Amino acid sequence: MTEQGTTAHGPRIVVGVGPEEVESALAFAAAEAVRAGCGLHLVHAVDLTPMAADHVLLPAVDMDAWGAGRIAEAVKLADELVDGAVPVTHDLVRGTPVGALVEVGRTARMVVLEHRHLSRLSRIVNRTVAGGVAAHLRVPVVAVPSGWRPDGEPRVVVAGVDVPERSDEVLRAALAEAHARGARLRLVHSWSLPTAYEGMFPPEDVRGWSDTARAEVCAALDRVGDLTAAMDADVRVEQGRASEVLVEASAGAELLVIGRHDPLVPIGSHVGPVARAVLREATCPVLLATPRPHRAAYHP
Repeated sequence: MTEQGTTAHGPRIVVGVGPEEVESALAFAAAEAVRAGCGLHLVHAVDLTPMAADHVLLPAVDMDAWGAGRIAEAVKLADELVDGAVPVTHDLVRGTPVGALVEVGRTARMVVLEHRHLSRLSRIVNRTVAGGVAAHLRVPVVAVPSGWRPDGEPRVVVAGVDVPERSDEVLRAALAEAHARGARLRLVHSWSLPTAYEGMFPPEDVRGWSDTARAEVCAALDRVGDLTAAMDADVRVEQGRASEVLVEASAGAELLVIGRHDPLVPIGSHVGPVARAVLREATCPVLLATPRPHRAAYHP
């Protein structure tokens, strides 16, 4: 095991190993590590935060033993997935999952986590670990839904474009991912009217707004890529709520790339409501693109 943040092939891909499913995250991360020729590093955090009085508090030695067994199982699976192509290392640390992954992830190539689809009630009281990690890292963070498996056939990389003139990071990441995978690139932009104004405008006005949005998305892609990429991309402008449109677009996609708020603002650091909703509901891996550097960096 190594505590270095990089290998001979550059920064590693870090995978968070939690108490539940991790097979889908490992399948995604292993494929990425082999493609990039970099190390795969697994991290499990043993959280000894005191619980409520009506819970049984396990001794630290038992928690450590359980954690060691859990990560050993994950390492065995990771070794099988990479089949000797890249090194697999691991860490068992004490602390919260978010805190541990933020610390290890600062020097990572990418941080990958698995998430489960939760019930509506659970969603109200639960924030994803991926969202918490992404709120404090500049590296790409990928959330892989439980049950997802690669099918070996490149299909399409979808990029969610919010405000075209401020979507450079998302577009660059989506272009790079589509190129690396030999996949088609699809750009999805959504817009909606306030409920009070729905149905009040003639169809030609609605078509005109969609055409204008489409032109703005194509111009943004041309600015960060090249004319060929802009001509080959499948640009779709949909009327509807952003999170719902993106979740629908994730069906059948190989990867969904979306943006996030700058994570290093001093107050109210978060990934944004649309990103949180997409992380919860998407049916394909979701990559949260690296935000622009912030002039007044804040380190939590």
